[in-house]
Amino acid sequence: MKRMLTLGVAALALTGCTATTAPTVTVTVTPTPSATSTQSPVPGTATPTAQRPTAPSPGVTATPAPGTAAAAAWEALLAPDGEYNSAAQYQAVIDAFGPVEPYVSVKRAEDMHIEALTRQLGRLGFAVPANPYAGSVTAPASLQAAAEAWAEGEKRNVALYDRLLTAVGGDAALTRVFTNLRRASQEVHLPLFTAAAANGGQLTKEQMIDLGFNPH
Repeated sequence: MKRMLTLGVAALALTGCTATTAPTVTVTVTPTPSATSTQSPVPGTATPTAQRPTAPSPGVTATPAPGTAAAAAWEALLAPDGEYNSAAQYQAVIDAFGPVEPYVSVKRAEDMHIEALTRQLGRLGFAVPANPYAGSVTAPASLQAAAEAWAEGEKRNVALYDRLLTAVGGDAALTRVFTNLRRASQEVHLPLFTAAAANGGQLTKEQMIDLGFNPH
């Protein structure tokens, strides 16, 4: 029997965490020294310049110190292969081509992933900036190119979590969140984009259901 999965599975990792409201600030991203990715997941798109803010705005916590659990969560959110950039790329495709699947469902899941990481950073005492990638990326020329690029992008996202899971410093809550987000990328998003790439760049809801996934 085919197992039905929902695209919001990662949000379950937040049970018992207190939500914090992230103020809107303008900062750019400084990945931790261990970061190896320097390019946006979709070829030809812009990646914001990496700079550490010299003086945080009032009420905004500075960037986490390298080597800490908070720095790992910060990188998962803000790195070029992280959740903020993924959400911006999916939205760019939707803006260019309309409400096509699997982008609509995966973008909804990405918003939940961002919420998960934002809550973890709030628990650790850090406020986060608004998404610096939003509005700064452009969609590929076709849905076919987008699906192919994001099949590879999800593989890089899995590799990012493989690395960051070794940098959480024994933080059980963050380990649980990273594990769930990695699983969503590996077991949900990657199969959807792989199937889309084999189907002209998009999927119908019926095709997603046939693959064992339940679109919202």
